[in-house]
Amino acid sequence: MQGHLDILELVLGASLLVQLVMLILLAASLVSWMVIFKKRAMLSRATEHAEDFEERFWSGSELSKLYDGLARGDRAHSGLERVFESGYQEFNRMRERKVGAEAAVAAAQRSMRVAATREMDRLEHHLSFLATVGSTSPYVGLFGTVWGIMNSFRALGAAQQATIAMVAPGISEALIATAMGLFAAIPAVIAYNRFSDQVERLATRYDNFTEEFAAVLERQSHAQPV
Repeated sequence: MQGHLDILELVLGASLLVQLVMLILLAASLVSWMVIFKKRAMLSRATEHAEDFEERFWSGSELSKLYDGLARGDRAHSGLERVFESGYQEFNRMRERKVGAEAAVAAAQRSMRVAATREMDRLEHHLSFLATVGSTSPYVGLFGTVWGIMNSFRALGAAQQATIAMVAPGISEALIATAMGLFAAIPAVIAYNRFSDQVERLATRYDNFTEEFAAVLERQSHAQPV
C-alpha cells in the first residue's frame, strides 16, 4: 500500500507539463483498451459468420433458396453474406436485362468486390488509432521524462549543496511518464498486429469467395437458370 501511495504522491507532485503528459497517456491507454475489446468482438463475429456462411453456401443448397433465406432474416447482413447478396442481386439484374452470361458474371464480380471493400473498411476502422498509440506513446512518455529530469537538474544546479536525495523524487516522477508510455504502447502494438493479421485473413477469404462464386454463376448460367 505504501508503494502505491508513493507513486500517487510522485504523480501529484510532478510538474504541470509532466502531469499533462501522464493524463494524455492514460486517456490514450483507456481508449485503446476500448478499441481493443470492441475490435476483438467484431473480428470474432466476422470470422464466425464467414465460416457459417461458407458452410451453408457449399452445402449444395440452391442459390435462390440461400438468397431468400438471407432476405427473410431479421438481422443486418455483413461479411460474406453481404458480398453474396450484392453479387447475386447484380447477376439477376443483368440477366433480367437480357445481358449475356459473361457480362452478367463480370458485373456480379464488380459488385462483390465493392461490397468486400466496404466490409474491409468497416473491419479496419480504428486500427490506425492503435497503430498511432503504439508508435507515439513511448515518445510522448519520453518527452515527459526528459522534461522532468531537466527540471530536477535545474533545481540541483541552483542548490548550494547537491545530493542525490534532492533529484531522486524528480527523476522518479519523470520516469513514471516513460512507464505509462510503454503501458499504453505495448498492448496497442500487440493488438494492432493481431487484428491486422485477422483482417488480412478475412480479406483473402472474401477475395477467394468472390472468385469462387463468380465461377459458380458462370457454370450455372450456361447450364440452367440461376
